[in-house]
Amino acid sequence: MSPDTAAARVLVASNRGPVSFRTEDDGSLSVHRGGGGLVSGLSAAGQGTGAVWVCAALSEADRTAAREAPSGRLDLAGHDTGDLAVHMLDIDPGTFARAYNAIANSTLWFIHHLLYDTATKPVFDGRFRKEWASYEAYNSAFAQALADEAAEGAQVLVQDYHLTLTPVLLRQLRPDLRIGHFSHTPWAPPDYFRLLPDDIARAVLEGVLGADRAAFLTRRWAGAFLDCCEEVLGAEVDRTAMTVTHGGRTTAIGVHGLGADADFLRERASRPDVEARLAALREVIGERKVIVRVDRTELSKNIVRGLLAYRDLLRTRPEWLGRVVHIAFAYPSRHDLPEYREYTAAVQRIAKEIDDEFGDGTWQPLILHVNDDFPRSLAAYRLADVALVNPIRDGMNLVAKEIPVVSEDGCALVLSREAGAYEELGPDAIVVNPFDVSATTDALHEALSMEYDERAERTKRLAAAATALSPQQWFLDQLDAL
Repeated sequence: MSPDTAAARVLVASNRGPVSFRTEDDGSLSVHRGGGGLVSGLSAAGQGTGAVWVCAALSEADRTAAREAPSGRLDLAGHDTGDLAVHMLDIDPGTFARAYNAIANSTLWFIHHLLYDTATKPVFDGRFRKEWASYEAYNSAFAQALADEAAEGAQVLVQDYHLTLTPVLLRQLRPDLRIGHFSHTPWAPPDYFRLLPDDIARAVLEGVLGADRAAFLTRRWAGAFLDCCEEVLGAEVDRTAMTVTHGGRTTAIGVHGLGADADFLRERASRPDVEARLAALREVIGERKVIVRVDRTELSKNIVRGLLAYRDLLRTRPEWLGRVVHIAFAYPSRHDLPEYREYTAAVQRIAKEIDDEFGDGTWQPLILHVNDDFPRSLAAYRLADVALVNPIRDGMNLVAKEIPVVSEDGCALVLSREAGAYEELGPDAIVVNPFDVSATTDALHEALSMEYDERAERTKRLAAAATALSPQQWFLDQLDAL
């Protein structure tokens, strides 16, 4: 902690912070605000609390800003951090890359989303052990920074699979703190979790159990965590009280289903940049029905099977030829990993095949964009007659919650039963098995054929469920529970 800062009563730790930096042509650094529920949640909750957000530098520009700031505190260096105190960690780039790419995104993400082709992967060898050591060092840097910044008895909310070891490491440094951990991903069932080497599986679970409270997006993911604690650690699990007792400590387990920020979405969706993109999309689409999907090109999002289902719809339901357009926004994700580059290429290849097979000069059956554009996404939300959200597995999936909030004429939601959002939105969605392309085709046909009044009524109920727990309340509820 810098000598001229007071110790914090509330702290948040996450890999990605609320701001990022770019190096401009003249060599100066420009700061950019982050988006998402966590940022808006902390912004609301942090006012007047002296909250400190600890995050990692993700780029060379971030690292420069962190190095130049007093003790990494961007707010003390005069940067616009949106009234948040931000401590950015300048972690060695090699250590960060191994921790982030090799362990967090190529191991833990794959485990929790059940993504491995187990005939050939994973392979846990000497290289993996070096990568794991970097993950330990990365988590240790977070724990030390939090320990340095925290006041006596402060509350600390540690976020996500990047930081599963931080709670136990922080507890060793500062046993006085009240520590929470929140998982934004699914949690793998024990049989799949045990793909991890035995000592690593134990370390991940014991890392999270270093918290006073571990929380999840749905009851299903919380239950899977309890099952892993019982079967892998031999911990004492009380499913009624939702507690895990292990190593002489008891950790409470909670569920907080993060909702969409309705006020922000509706205000942002009415701005001129969204209106301009809406006009451009309407010009291409005309009076046709619109199926919308908005995702990162992430393996778990199941974009390829969604495109195959749309192609199948056009092949087997000729009444939709010329009468429907599929807007598919598949924004780049993790392109430093070969699996993701290959997946993006597959998405683009199938999209071209659909246009080649069905496009006729007067009708463009598929609009695919792979460059990120949030205003354009909001414009598509407003147009949606059908929202297609069919992940293989997803912690929540906020797109499923956002589209019903913004849709102008109501939309039918085709939703995977493997999305965390299914727990809240399932009753008013058309639910699919994400692996069943034929069933997804049928669901798209049912959604497109739905009567306007039914669609409008369902959308009202979906929007109410989607916004039941705002990001601000989600954050405050966790603080209260600690």
